[in-house]
Amino acid sequence: MPNKEKEERKPRVKPIIEAADSLSLGISMVVAVLIGVGLGWLLKRLTDETWTFWLGVAIGIAAAILNVYKAYSKQRKMFEELSKEPRYAIKKKIDDDEYDEDEDYGEKSY
Repeated sequence: MPNKEKEERKPRVKPIIEAADSLSLGISMVVAVLIGVGLGWLLKRLTDETWTFWLGVAIGIAAAILNVYKAYSKQRKMFEELSKEPRYAIKKKIDDDEYDEDEDYGEKSY
């Protein structure tokens, strides 16, 4: 019974927040690049060197790639934890059942 009470206490808003976080990945990529472009433009205005603009663009693109990597790592970790749950172990059970059937009926000739 304590586990059931614990499950009822879980916040129901958390999955909605996680979904919104996943949806915001595209927005964060655009914002990272725009901030990089803004930083590059500011550096170009301060130094009168064109290469500083491209440095800012490169920093923005690197930040966007980092955002994608972080989101990927988070999702991969979540799916690995999910795959460890017993209710999702049906593939293993099906594979084991097929193996047992082969033993019961002997060799199959194709």
